[in-house]
Amino acid sequence: MRDADEIEIVTPRGPARVDTDLPAGPPRALLALGHGAGGDVDAPDLGALRDAAARAGLVVCRVTQPYRVAGRRAPAPAGHLDEAWTAVLAELRRRHPAVPALVVGGRSSGARVACRTATAVGADAVVALAFPLHPPGRPERSRAAELATGLPTLVVNGDRDPFGVPEPGRRVRVVVRPGERHDLAGDPAGTAAVVVDWLRRRGWASR
Repeated sequence: MRDADEIEIVTPRGPARVDTDLPAGPPRALLALGHGAGGDVDAPDLGALRDAAARAGLVVCRVTQPYRVAGRRAPAPAGHLDEAWTAVLAELRRRHPAVPALVVGGRSSGARVACRTATAVGADAVVALAFPLHPPGRPERSRAAELATGLPTLVVNGDRDPFGVPEPGRRVRVVVRPGERHDLAGDPAGTAAVVVDWLRRRGWASR
């Protein structure tokens, strides 16, 4: 794995920041990851996945949304998040034209953004960490429809997540991590291993 490169990308919603880690050899895929609503790209699960995926031959790009770059913790509206993410992904594809596959994902809010925009950005698959199925205590406000992208999708949630756990569906695999809450901080390396194994089975990660 090569050292991370940090760049800013101009979007219609302000500058986004991208931290890119390159594999040691030719890349198998590009993995773009978004952060949670009030968090950042250094969350334990994202950090562990970055390390494991880069070692397994992926270009890993962790994307910080413009509102976080500007120092705000309150998330921007969903449409603004999607617009910024779409602009970033277009630039990343321009910068990495030879990478054969694009996998989009993230944790919590970032996972939702990745799902909502997956087909628009031309993704091959989605990785959703701690997908927030519903607001805590409000199961009637399900967001399950966002997972129905038609693309291969991996969801990794903790069994103690107050935001709920999605059900498997067409092309949607759900892995439930025992003892984990919404932050997936109990065993980040284990969560990363689940994701990399799933990517490897599809030919997007090396052994």
